[in-house]
Amino acid sequence: MVRIGAHVHGDDPVAHAEAVGAEVVQFFLSDPQDYKPPVLPARPIEGVDVYVHAPYRINVATTNNRIRIPSRKLLQQHLEAAASIGAKGLVVHGGHLNKDEDPQAGFDNWRKVFERMECPVPVLIENTAGGDNAMARRLDRIARLWDALDGFDVGFCLDTCHAHAGGEELLNLVDRVMAITGRIDLVHCNDSRDAFDSGADRHANLGAGTIDTELILAVCRAAGAPIVVETPAEGQADDIALLRKHLSTT
Repeated sequence: MVRIGAHVHGDDPVAHAEAVGAEVVQFFLSDPQDYKPPVLPARPIEGVDVYVHAPYRINVATTNNRIRIPSRKLLQQHLEAAASIGAKGLVVHGGHLNKDEDPQAGFDNWRKVFERMECPVPVLIENTAGGDNAMARRLDRIARLWDALDGFDVGFCLDTCHAHAGGEELLNLVDRVMAITGRIDLVHCNDSRDAFDSGADRHANLGAGTIDTELILAVCRAAGAPIVVETPAEGQADDIALLRKHLSTT
């Protein structure tokens, strides 16, 4: 049985984990919409597995130096902070370029991250829902990104809402991802408020969105990786209970 948990507020991850029955917690160490450095939790985190989600503002793929350079600095700070609290990985969005830019520039910029940066915990690149020139929205781009990162130890975080909203069918998705990345380190198990290929990153509790719950469960079963629900907080305990019920019968 895989370990199942939730994205929680970083003020007291252990208390939030207990409230929803989580064995795994993921949280931000700073404002996800800012470039502020990470702030460590006030007390030690014990009894649960920990993942840190990097700020959304990080975009190491961009050709804009005013964004890329601060993004690399912030990524390094979060890697060090995540390591200091015993995190199993740092989840980072794949980033994007401007509409008419060559995506190869973004793949090359990602490679430079691993050439120049120490990674005391695994970097888990996450597939994203939107953007026409995103590095990790669709599998063809993820394949090119992984080609660019050949030779480096790079992890992958698979988000079910992002895949659905990004235009990737969930049926047999794990097989297609594994053929590219060779690994899935973490599953973000989310329903989607919006339609297939909408490009909208809006999560819903399981069964309350537009994705067939059986498809979501099939992804979780096939991936065999730890699971984090990033769903609305009021329904997280029910989401975790649903996953435990259905995944424990396989």
